Amino acid sequence: MSHLQRCAVIFFCASLAGCGAPAAGGGSDSGESFDGGIPNLSALVPSVDFTSPLAGATGVPINSRVAATFTEAMDPASVTDLTFTLSGPNAAAVAGVVDYAGATAILVPASNLAANTVFQATIAGSTKDFAGTTLGTDFTWTFTTGSIADATAPTVTATTPLNAATAVATQASLTATFSKAMDPLTLTAATFTVIGPGAAAIMGNVDYDPATKTATFNPTGNLPANSLITGTINVGAKDLTGNALAGNSQWSFTTSADGALPSVALGKASSFAILAGSTVTSQGPTLVNGMLGLSPGTALTGFPPGKVNGAIHLGDPSAAMAKLALTTAYNDAAGRSTAPITVSGNLGGQTLAPGLYKSTSSLAISSGDLTLDGKGDSNATFIFQMASTLTTTSGRKVILSGGAKAANIFWQVGTSATLGTSSVFKGNLLADQSITVTTGATLEGRALTRIGAVTLDSNTVTVPAP
Repeated sequence: MSHLQRCAVIFFCASLAGCGAPAAGGGSDSGESFDGGIPNLSALVPSVDFTSPLAGATGVPINSRVAATFTEAMDPASVTDLTFTLSGPNAAAVAGVVDYAGATAILVPASNLAANTVFQATIAGSTKDFAGTTLGTDFTWTFTTGSIADATAPTVTATTPLNAATAVATQASLTATFSKAMDPLTLTAATFTVIGPGAAAIMGNVDYDPATKTATFNPTGNLPANSLITGTINVGAKDLTGNALAGNSQWSFTTSADGALPSVALGKASSFAILAGSTVTSQGPTLVNGMLGLSPGTALTGFPPGKVNGAIHLGDPSAAMAKLALTTAYNDAAGRSTAPITVSGNLGGQTLAPGLYKSTSSLAISSGDLTLDGKGDSNATFIFQMASTLTTTSGRKVILSGGAKAANIFWQVGTSATLGTSSVFKGNLLADQSITVTTGATLEGRALTRIGAVTLDSNTVTVPAP
């Protein structure tokens, strides 16, 4: 049995809600440091955060591979056929090969699994990270096979930028969304390639988000300006039953001549709709579409009657690492300084283009709605910096036009944010202290606080599409 340490950097995003991992119960540009009490990563215990098949899954194709991703990169020498095992009835071992790269291990059975059978997968507690910290206890989950193999080839169902798009930001990443869950070890810089202008190769790395079945190519630098860029997913990309794409999938777009504002990378905070430091409280039938996390606090109230369509992480390693990622993102947004547009007071009634907006005090959306116009660029980025508070009044809206996306809007709030009753808000709230979402307000974005609380009241909060 062998390990396959891929040459491309692969990050398997640990973000799929309820994917076999139990819900937990219990250097920046700005020069700021995080003082929210998050433990150092070297003190964190790694854990398994995603599995495929899902725990308790039924009707699993008999040609399935078994995947597990960890909350951090593990020592490859500790991820072997002795520490990642699969067994059938009467604990009979299933022969297979264990491959590992980035933070993901995949067990490929030597032959099809028995039909209509319960299998148990186990990650041994001795599996350790690069700091030598072990899982501590075995991680196990079970699934039940169906009666047939899956022979359907995956397809690419969507891309960004869109095919034939023009004036695309030179800081853009490329994404491809698939029809099926993919094998992340087959999504590399060798199978997801980018060229331009002409046949000149563009260097980058690839990550994969199982929650959205989306692979992202992150260029190591800006894309060439005013150039035709072509992305290709080739037939080396396979799904988790080993089926390859039926043919290469290719799309092209043209970059802008003058570049654009880079986005803010949320990292491991990206799958969280709600992330707080002290507490999360809710009244009424709040609906959270995405993960909910707390660190270092663990106090969660109001769920139920509130509902979370995603994993809940309270004071565990996943929440801690998401908070560290949030701090990095917050400092990045706060530290941007190239060509800021000065704003103050009320933004309501205005239409704003992509760019960096800076206030030395507070901002509000009142006496009118705010329209954010992407100017035809789906990668257009908006960053709002404010030294103090952000407030929206009752019923006010953030309206998106011209291809603008909530995922690319960032509100860096120096203290606290309050969304008014029944208001409709778009974008990622990155607040230093607290966020209050009052009765009936909706948020397409994320409510992420570094230190304080997130307070909800009969709201809908949804992680935006990439």
